[in-house]
Amino acid sequence: MTVDARTTTDRRSVLLAGVAASAALAVPTGLLTAPPAAASARRGDPFTLGVASGEPAPDGVVLWTRLAVDPLADDGLGGMGERHTDVEWELASDERFRRVVRRGVETTGPELGHSVHVELAGLRPGHEYFYRFRADGAVSPVGRTRTAPPPTSMAPLTMCFASCSQFEHGFFTAYARLAEEEPDLVLHLGDYLYEYVADDYVTQPDNVRDHVGPETTTLAGYRQRHAQYKTDADLRAAHAVAPWLVVFDDHEVENNWADDVRELPLDPAGGDFADRRAAAFRAYWENMPLRAAQRPDGPDMQLYRSVGWGRTAAFHMLDTRQYRSDQPCDDAFPATCDARDDPAASLPGSEQERWLADRFAQSRARWDVLGQQVFFSQVDYVPGEARGFNPDAWDGYTASRDRVVDSWVQAGTRNVVVLTGDVHAHWAADVKRRFDDPGSPVVGTELVSTSITSGGDGSETTEDTAGQLADNPHIRLFDNRRGYVRTRFTADELTADFRVLPYVQRPGAPVETRASFVVEDRRPGLNPA
Repeated sequence: MTVDARTTTDRRSVLLAGVAASAALAVPTGLLTAPPAAASARRGDPFTLGVASGEPAPDGVVLWTRLAVDPLADDGLGGMGERHTDVEWELASDERFRRVVRRGVETTGPELGHSVHVELAGLRPGHEYFYRFRADGAVSPVGRTRTAPPPTSMAPLTMCFASCSQFEHGFFTAYARLAEEEPDLVLHLGDYLYEYVADDYVTQPDNVRDHVGPETTTLAGYRQRHAQYKTDADLRAAHAVAPWLVVFDDHEVENNWADDVRELPLDPAGGDFADRRAAAFRAYWENMPLRAAQRPDGPDMQLYRSVGWGRTAAFHMLDTRQYRSDQPCDDAFPATCDARDDPAASLPGSEQERWLADRFAQSRARWDVLGQQVFFSQVDYVPGEARGFNPDAWDGYTASRDRVVDSWVQAGTRNVVVLTGDVHAHWAADVKRRFDDPGSPVVGTELVSTSITSGGDGSETTEDTAGQLADNPHIRLFDNRRGYVRTRFTADELTADFRVLPYVQRPGAPVETRASFVVEDRRPGLNPA
C-alpha cells in the first residue's frame, strides 16, 4: 500500500570496502583461469549488479549474481543480449580465498535474465563463508554469507529487517548503515522496488532521482527496474554482507493488488493482469537469491516457506498478496464496514492459513517469527469515537487474523513475533488475542520497520499521531523517520533496536537508535530496554 499519485487520499501519515576493492584480490590458480579470447572481447564489467546470498540452511545457502554490462538497457537484458555465458563461482572459508572449499561453473543466458543461482549443500553448519564469481575476464565483488546453525543449536542470532525502498524518494544510505551492522541474517519484507514511471509517486518537497522507463508491466520493464535499483552501491553492500530471506508485497507487481484483482479495473497501463503478474514474478526470482523451488510457473510462485535458525528461531515467510480475498470497504482508507469481519475472507488464503497452523504445531523453536508484509495488529486511524482502519492490512480481514492468532495459541507456541513492513514508519505493538476486548491477553509481539526511503525524510511525531496512539493502547511506539530494525535473538530474550536516519534526501546520513525493546522468553509483550 502506498500514497498513490493517482488518488486524492493520503494513505500514509562489512564489506563496504570489499565491494569496491574485490577485483584487486589475488586470484588463485585453478577455477579463475583466463577465459577464451572471444568471450573477453566485450567491454564492460558484467558484475555491475553485485552479488547476494540467501536461504541459509544448516548445510547450504544460495549464491546469486546477475550479469549486466549495461544495467539500464531497455530490453531488460543488461547489455548481455541473447548469448549464453559460463560463470565460474568460488566459495572459501576466508575472505582472501586462501582456503577455497567449493568451486564450479554455471551457464546463464536470456531465459534467466542472465542471472545465476548456485544452490550449495554439504557445507558446515553455523559457519561463515566468502564467495565470488568470474565471467568474461572480470571478477565480481566478494560476498559474505553463513550457514544456519545445527538444528539443535541455541546460538544467538543478530538479524536486521527492512522494507520499502522507493528509488526516487531518497538515497539508500540506510542499506549502507545496515551493512555496517554485519548481521548474521537480513529479512526484506516487501516493496523492494516500485513500479511507477518517473514522478508518478512524488514525495515532499520533490523526488531526488528518477526511475528509468515506463511503469513496469512487461518482463523487460521489471528486469530493467530491478537492475536500476541494484546500481545503488549501498543496496549492493547490504546484499553482500549477509544472507537474505525475501518476500514481496505489492509494488514488486502493482500497488494494492490482491490475487487476480488489480488495483484499478481500468488501469491506464493496460494489458492482462495475469501476464503482468507472471512477468513481475519471473523478474523477482531472477533478481533475488531464491531457490529453484521458488522459481515461478507463469503467474504462480511458491513463496511462503519456513527457514530454521537452529532451535533459536523459525522464520515463517508469508505471502500476503497472491492468495488474498479482495480488499473490503472498496479499499478506501481509513474505512470501516461489515465486510472486514467476513469469516470467508482471508489475507494469506485458506491453504496458507492451514500451512502456518501446521508450522506452529510442529515447531520446537524458541522464537517463531512471521516475516510478512502488512500491519498485523489493529490500528484505528481515526482519533476519538469514530473508527477507521486500513482494509489492505490484516484489519481488513479480522476473522483471518483471529484464526492465525488462535492457531498459535492452541498450538502452545512458545514465543511468536510478527515482523512487518509496508507502512513507512516504525511501530511496535503488543498482539492481543482479541483487540476489541480490553481484557484480552497479550499473546505475541509485532515489530514494524519503517521504510528505507519511501516517503522521503519523514518527520517527528505529531499531535494527530498522539491521538491515534491514545485510541490504540497496545501500540507502544511510533516513529516517522526512515531506517530499519536490528534484532538480537537469544535463548532468554529478544532485543529490538529501531534504527533511524535523520534524512535520506541527501546521501551520507548517520544512524541512531530511536527506541529499544526487550521481549522475555514465555512473557509476550514489549518492555523498554
